[in-house]
Amino acid sequence: MMRAEPCGSWKKIKGIYFEDGEKYMAKWRMSDEEFERQLAEATKRGEEALERGPRARDAYYDRESGRIVVELLNGCTFMFPTELAQGLRGASPDDLAEVKLMGQGSDLHWDKLDVQFTLSGLMAGFFGNQRWMSEIASQMNRKGVSSTPEAKQAVERANGKKGERPAPATRKRKSG
Repeated sequence: MMRAEPCGSWKKIKGIYFEDGEKYMAKWRMSDEEFERQLAEATKRGEEALERGPRARDAYYDRESGRIVVELLNGCTFMFPTELAQGLRGASPDDLAEVKLMGQGSDLHWDKLDVQFTLSGLMAGFFGNQRWMSEIASQMNRKGVSSTPEAKQAVERANGKKGERPAPATRKRKSG
């Protein structure tokens, strides 16, 4: 299992948090014991999330297909067209090729484009914020691609009535 290395002593981090935080936030104190307890819980949750979620071994831009290719640790490959992703549409091939893995393989990041996606979000079909996703759905609908199961079923019913696809065969039961 890959593990993140601490970036310094936890007491130093705690001290920086409280010193800087006092300037901007309400005064809130916790004991060293409480801080250590919360840190241990957060670390455990983070490690569990890394175990559950998809993680990448490699990611790159395939210029020929115009897709980002993500090779997962489990041997599977995930690809998506850059035109679907908010912040990647219209970017130059050189900028797209500068994809980096972050978060121990759980995120994809493009420094120059200031774009970052979680791998689990991409694999679930989330290529941007809600407004972006609505625009993508509208574009797909204009191209005749159904974005909802209800719309797809309506098209299938209409096609069936036109005789474009045979009705499903029904099995007859053997009488016993």
